[in-house]
Amino acid sequence: MATHTPTIKQVAAGLRFPEGPVAMPDGSVILVEIERRTLSRVMPDGKIHVIATLGGGPNGAAMGPGGKIFVTNNGGLKFVERPGKLFPVLQADDYTGGSIQVVDPETGKFETLYDRCEGQSLRGPNDLVFDGAGGFWFTDLGKTRERDSDRGVVYYAKADGSMIREAIFPLERPNGIGLSPDDKTLYVVETPTARCWAFQLSAPGEIDSANGPYRGEKGKVVAGLGGYQMFDSLAVDGEGHVCAATLITGAVSDIWPDGSRVDQFMLPDMMVTNVCFGGRDLRTAYATLSMGGTLVSFEWPRPGLPLRYLNR
Repeated sequence: MATHTPTIKQVAAGLRFPEGPVAMPDGSVILVEIERRTLSRVMPDGKIHVIATLGGGPNGAAMGPGGKIFVTNNGGLKFVERPGKLFPVLQADDYTGGSIQVVDPETGKFETLYDRCEGQSLRGPNDLVFDGAGGFWFTDLGKTRERDSDRGVVYYAKADGSMIREAIFPLERPNGIGLSPDDKTLYVVETPTARCWAFQLSAPGEIDSANGPYRGEKGKVVAGLGGYQMFDSLAVDGEGHVCAATLITGAVSDIWPDGSRVDQFMLPDMMVTNVCFGGRDLRTAYATLSMGGTLVSFEWPRPGLPLRYLNR
């Protein structure tokens, strides 16, 4: 495994556990602040503007149809704060249940699109990705309590609120999720196992059936990290590499699509939670360094993958 120490630029500080960055065409970055319970916009000069106070625990964000921001809300986390450090520990005492919210970034108005699937309440929605057919995949990592925790799920849903279904169950705290450039492979990373799974798709929202060696898994492991490391959220770049934020190590792991190689771009925070691409030719990587509350940027070796519904 090769490691790189990129030259980084601090874009903003003082964020309250940032996640879910979306690089906008005007140079700003829309993201969530989980502890602050907001959807916020970081301007190019580093100023932070709150778009909407969403409650619960907004965890991931993506631009969807009609210029709306879709947010995965985990329902709330309990945080511990120490000098210069903020990190989540357990389900919040005022946990509200998980949901998918839709926000108008111009007015700040928002509504709940989904909070359950076939009678099963969403527990801790975490990350999401849109496909080219008007649908989106999202992970539900679940919640951790003092003595027990939920099992993880991957869902597929329509952006117009007409359909949601369970697609993969169970997974071990599934977190980041992304699609290959051709929309034919779905990538999901698990946090505690630091495994990256690949699921082949036969059609939008449809996973090819596969007989795995254990539990009848529908996918295969592309990569797994050794030692004490954990995956968080992810992005896919223009060449199909899975770019997974990596906790404890404090890095973005660059995973080759066939799993043949993993490089790491080291960043100065143990809780690197997400990454997105913007700037000229989508060569600028924006990473959320959540424990210290900063947003940083650095050059990525390849162009990022253009996001759907985000005109540049």
